[in-house]
Amino acid sequence: MSTMRIAAVAAPFDRDVEGDFARIEKLIAEARTEGVGLLALPEAALGGYLANLDGDAEGPPALDPEGPEIRRLAELAGDLVVTAGYCERDGDRRYNSAVCVTGDGVLGHHRKVHQPLSEDASYGAGDGFAAFDTPVGRLGMMICYDKAFPESARALALDGAQVVVCMSAWPGSRTNPSADLAEDRWKRRFDLFDRARALENQIVWVSANQSGTFGDLRFVASAKIVDPGGEVLADTGVGEGLAIAELDVAAALAGARRAMAHLADRRPAAYAVGG
Repeated sequence: MSTMRIAAVAAPFDRDVEGDFARIEKLIAEARTEGVGLLALPEAALGGYLANLDGDAEGPPALDPEGPEIRRLAELAGDLVVTAGYCERDGDRRYNSAVCVTGDGVLGHHRKVHQPLSEDASYGAGDGFAAFDTPVGRLGMMICYDKAFPESARALALDGAQVVVCMSAWPGSRTNPSADLAEDRWKRRFDLFDRARALENQIVWVSANQSGTFGDLRFVASAKIVDPGGEVLADTGVGEGLAIAELDVAAALAGARRAMAHLADRRPAAYAVGG
């Protein structure tokens, strides 16, 4: 058996990219001290998220995916596998993107496909999901609202992803918010999606999220690691922190799929609309 320590981050990030890097450097150092192999930072860890969901005109700084910031992130990662969200510049287009790096460079990339409310006023949309190989196993990535669609995680699982990292800037409810963030209904949805996506695909689920407040948004944090049975192994709650869990990923998947293998037992022909 080969175990690995996985960490998911709940932390605040903003427009101060140098400050973001200082926080990331500290988190990577803490993860390294804890013996972590895979560290998941939130959506928009480089430059912060939108100030509101009504069409933030300015938005975060747009970064070149082959530029100095991503190279710097890779250098900081060193022997760790690190995922992080950022605003990607591609010509005149901007995308809400995520990157997976080690000291050797970029291992994988994802553009957020599903856009809530007026996010499409600030970003273009991605067009797919693909898993990729890393030193800690085959990974898939998605961003925030992507996890509300079962097809996102299913596409990654069918592409062989053993671990799916979902990076979020998930806020509390816009209407009738709870004074106690732990009781907020959008937090309950965040947690429910995390557990459901892990269980239905029998994969390891790593959920990172922004914490604190930015603009009009109050983030629910709740970074967590979920096993292939849908059980939460570690959770930061609504505060800033690192959720760390140790497990043998291959053994966990094999154990979950031994009796009832959700992917193998699929009947695709039965799912055709109008069929």
